[in-house]
Amino acid sequence: MSNFAFNNPAFKQQDPRNVATYPGGPQAAQGAQNASFQHATMDAAANARLEGMYAAPPAGAIETDRMSVEDTVWKTAGLFAILLVTAAVGWVWTLGGVDLASTSSVSMLPWIIGALGGFVLAMVITFTSRKKVRPALIFAYAAFEGLFVGGISAFFEIIFPGIVFQATLATVSVVGVTLALFASGKIRASKKATKIFMIAMVGYLVFSLLNLVLMWTGVLPAGQAFGLYSAEIMGIPLGLIIGVLVVIMAAYSLVLDFDQIQQGVRNGAPRQFGWMGAFGIMVTVVWLYVEILRIIAIVRGSN
Repeated sequence: MSNFAFNNPAFKQQDPRNVATYPGGPQAAQGAQNASFQHATMDAAANARLEGMYAAPPAGAIETDRMSVEDTVWKTAGLFAILLVTAAVGWVWTLGGVDLASTSSVSMLPWIIGALGGFVLAMVITFTSRKKVRPALIFAYAAFEGLFVGGISAFFEIIFPGIVFQATLATVSVVGVTLALFASGKIRASKKATKIFMIAMVGYLVFSLLNLVLMWTGVLPAGQAFGLYSAEIMGIPLGLIIGVLVVIMAAYSLVLDFDQIQQGVRNGAPRQFGWMGAFGIMVTVVWLYVEILRIIAIVRGSN
């Protein structure tokens, strides 16, 4: 599993012979038994009908109160609308009364509050979604993420004017291309690629934590604004090399998100799980945006 937002049975491939464990999930036929104890004379036609019921796509979300791709898209749009509003608040809060010639007077509160609040809510949403999906918590998460995005964007904009437009354009392009390729069936998630993705993610997380520790403890020179990312390999910033790989990872994470949303629809998950799908996409897109923002900052800073 890539995105922790989809760590729920509602988004996993279901065996029609098993009882679904997510809230409101379809129940297995009464009296289903272990295969080793099944009668040799089991009604094949009834078994086929049962499997067909699970394999068939659910009806529209409005009519059956089940999850649908269209409903998830609208929920995703709503969450990003909240993010944009609070991002504007974070932007104004960060730049309020700032001397644009220096970053010393920049308020870091929107960045810090947004990051901490978003992290805590993400954990709460993830671990409580097995029992109940709470849209209010997801709305709050989008609001905190907006503060974080607005604050960090304003900070980088002071240092590198025009960088936010560049990062936004690049993020929209990556998301759009990934969605188009997925919708056309030209790219799909695979077990082998997902294993490589998970290994790369673990390596990236270890590297990021090591970089933070070395920066906080003062081991790295003060002039290296990005820590280990500022190091160079054959004249190329290490941050640029890692950044490109991470953007590819984030794009593949989007593919996994889209795939698991489709799986949730096929499972006939309750409509409320559309909020979890929207939440998962937001997590990935914000990660992608921040990585692209850092890549552009490293490139412009080295020129």
